[in-house]
Amino acid sequence: IVLVWFLVIGGIGIYNIWKYDSSVLKAFSPVYIYRYFRRGGKDGWTSLGGIMLSITGTEALFADLSHFPVAAVQLAFTVVVFPCLLLAYSGQAAYLMSNRDHVVDAFYRSIPGTAVVIVMLVTTLLMTLIMILVWRCHWILVLLFTGLSLVVECTYFSAVLFKVDQGGWVPLVIAAAFLLIMYVWHYGTLKRYEFEMHSKVSMAWILGLGPSLGLVRVPGIGLVYTELASGVPHIFSHFITNLPAIHSVVVFVCVKYLPVYTVPEEERFLVKRIGPKNFHMFRCVARYGYKDLHKKDDEFEKKLFDSLFLFVRLESMMEGCSDSDEYSLYGQQTERSREGLLNNNGNGNTITSYADTTISSVDSIVPVKSPMQGSMTVRSSEHVSNQTETDELEFLNSCRDSGVVHILGNTVVRARRESRFYKKIAIDYVYAFLRKICREHSVIFNVPHESLLNVGQVFYV
Repeated sequence: IVLVWFLVIGGIGIYNIWKYDSSVLKAFSPVYIYRYFRRGGKDGWTSLGGIMLSITGTEALFADLSHFPVAAVQLAFTVVVFPCLLLAYSGQAAYLMSNRDHVVDAFYRSIPGTAVVIVMLVTTLLMTLIMILVWRCHWILVLLFTGLSLVVECTYFSAVLFKVDQGGWVPLVIAAAFLLIMYVWHYGTLKRYEFEMHSKVSMAWILGLGPSLGLVRVPGIGLVYTELASGVPHIFSHFITNLPAIHSVVVFVCVKYLPVYTVPEEERFLVKRIGPKNFHMFRCVARYGYKDLHKKDDEFEKKLFDSLFLFVRLESMMEGCSDSDEYSLYGQQTERSREGLLNNNGNGNTITSYADTTISSVDSIVPVKSPMQGSMTVRSSEHVSNQTETDELEFLNSCRDSGVVHILGNTVVRARRESRFYKKIAIDYVYAFLRKICREHSVIFNVPHESLLNVGQVFYV
């Protein structure tokens, strides 16, 4: 539709130029700009507010960066938008040259452009920050860009101020309303995230529960959705405190949206283990770009479990092929030596003897085994590692066949009783309404209701 629109207005522009006055093409010469302002004076300066429509299309393209890649926007602007706009406005100028009494009905008078100039000013200021903080350009280049841009934009801005009382206040009011809504949403979301960050469950607490987490581990896999990319969320402790059971395998799923066009499939999921192996707890960070489409729930689960199984295999391979097998063995023996089986050699040095090593509190660890014994130990370690991998993969598959439950944390933000009335309205009504209409993970991934479990908690700000 947009393509047809631009082609039509461009074609109409060509027709008007050919029929009415082709001399309007001389306006592309900078000489006529100087003559126009010299002859027009103040009226020429204030007339800038009436031609804002000729550059609004450029600003609108920046919004499309969230839907299309940069190359597509550049190509569309260069090949379609820019030439069609030039032809359309040149055609209008040619038409007005022959129909000057129709100037009141010109299309651009219906769009007073005030808010657009402010967008240009904000864009310039943000661009300045990017040049300083991201690109680290020289301060002279930054000053030159900012100065030249502000000279042009401030000239337009001062001119369109005369249009505010003629209808320019409408987009300003609309922008202010959306700014207020976005601020309330940002404030509530930030407070909720800070609460989850500061109330994370410590790993010491998890380890203290033991492999069963102090509960009955029922068959199945529980996918616990959280916004935290690290640590165990408070919603998990809230869940296991109020319910007597948890699934045999627990996966904390964190969905992150990156400021990129797309994330390759092989880089979609990042998996790591939480706690010892017998806990069967994992973390999975799912990363999406702003153009990536969410597929059906079963496809999301399949890719997630494929990544989980791949992680288990790679982890087992690294343990089986690591050069630090002997070190790991000695480390385990050292831990056992600390627990007991200690003897005193009469010289004040504590010595614990094993079949293959001698560990002393004074001397360093010294292996006393032959090369043949070492190779046998490595092969034995690889066999044990492969067997462990097979057992864990079979266990994960059996849990997957038993069923998958999606556990969603629902942290409700409320204003405190002593809060002011406007804060109560903003949090208890505006933010609550925005949260209600916001698409949750259950909707995004089409999670069936029979596999969905919501865990709620209230947080006061």
